[in-house]
Amino acid sequence: MALRIGDEAPNFKAQTTEGEIDFHQWIGDKWAVLFSHPKDFTPVCTTELGYMARIKPEFDRRNTKIIGLSVDPVDDHKRWAKDIEETQGAAVNYPMIGDPEMKVAKLYDMLPADAAGARTAATNATVRTVFVIGPDKKIKLMLFYPMTTGRNFDEILRALDSMQLTARHKVATPANWKQGQDVIIAGSVNDEEAKKQYPGGWKAPKPYLRIVPQPK
Repeated sequence: MALRIGDEAPNFKAQTTEGEIDFHQWIGDKWAVLFSHPKDFTPVCTTELGYMARIKPEFDRRNTKIIGLSVDPVDDHKRWAKDIEETQGAAVNYPMIGDPEMKVAKLYDMLPADAAGARTAATNATVRTVFVIGPDKKIKLMLFYPMTTGRNFDEILRALDSMQLTARHKVATPANWKQGQDVIIAGSVNDEEAKKQYPGGWKAPKPYLRIVPQPK
């Protein structure tokens, strides 16, 4: 069965560059971003892991842990980390899962669509996946990129802001929303309930489109 948003994130134990972890215990009461990269010592992945190291403080501020994964062993990750620091100007400051038996990659369906049948070096590589997982261990967001396209991790931060806001308040965020901008009253809130939550009222170009300032 393919994973869906709202499913419990499959738990696993794995070796990482920071020792063995039990994934759910490692998440604890925080949010988490699990992202895979196709292979160590490859160019796009090098830029991605370096960028994530640079913006890790932004995830820290959002009570979010980050963890990488590839189907290479931990020792390769540790050697590669030196290249990442040298070329990207940032040392990897989060754990990287070694998954040489592809247990986690298969658990999270990270392998390419043509991975069935005979295994090759290409089909053993994970695609670029991102899973955002909440403190309740439920999957909140999934992204899948082709191997040749580097990810926009600023978008992950933007989406994380939205998910954390909408988890606290009965609102939704419009297209291209950014922190501090107006939001939409959730459709699950009727007008009577909305009047209690927003006594100052709201803008409504259509009855179903009720716009209010972002809740504090």
